[in-house]
Amino acid sequence: MSEDTARKGGGCLCGQVRYSYSGELLLTAVCHCRHCQKQSGSAFSVVCAVPASAFEQTGTTHVFEDRGDSGKAVARHFCPDCGSPILSIAEALPDLTLIKAGTLDGFAGLTPSAEVYCDSAQSWLPALAETRFPRSNI
Repeated sequence: MSEDTARKGGGCLCGQVRYSYSGELLLTAVCHCRHCQKQSGSAFSVVCAVPASAFEQTGTTHVFEDRGDSGKAVARHFCPDCGSPILSIAEALPDLTLIKAGTLDGFAGLTPSAEVYCDSAQSWLPALAETRFPRSNI
């Protein structure tokens, strides 16, 4: 499987939720917000944005309705069986689906183009992208 093909799909740890997308990734970003830290159980989350119209999913996710700093909704989708975070839909970004990069079938070679919520980044982390923002509009 080529990297390009592997990046066109993904799923959760147990395989109950699968997805695919067409076209290219619009961006890959690192989010250091406290919500992503808690949701990922790590220091940050890596997300890849695709047009919402290019994303298809099989299997049912549970949704945690979160709120961003903007006060707008962020729907965090996860597998009800294994708990894997799959994607986020942010009301502030209505035409995008934010895929959790760790769920891609292959994500070798992805390079984050930006980091957001750097004011919440762990002090021991080096910069992971050239473009860094202290907060975000989400």
